[in-house]
Amino acid sequence: MADDKDPLKQLKDLTQLKNQLEEIQKRVENEISVGIPQGGSLLGSPFLKGFLAGYVVAKLRSSAIVGLLLGTITGMYAAQNYQVPNVERTVKEFLDNLKKGRK
Repeated sequence: MADDKDPLKQLKDLTQLKNQLEEIQKRVENEISVGIPQGGSLLGSPFLKGFLAGYVVAKLRSSAIVGLLLGTITGMYAAQNYQVPNVERTVKEFLDNLKKGRK
């Protein structure tokens, strides 16, 4: 019990906790800079956004393969360099609003 009140031990524990928090913060910042969405869902990924953009472009172009590739690359570029909304969250909010509107 005397060990619990030792200020040196408490200070060491606090320092260790601080170091752990800093490490977690660095990992989160690295994940964000790489483009991994918070929550890690496939629907929130830049790849899916790019694929959807590619599909839309493919529908507008006569050559589906070229359009799909061009749209996917364009969508991935836009998702990485611009503030593209989270598709999953947007769809869920839309469906929740529809459900609330019916009641």
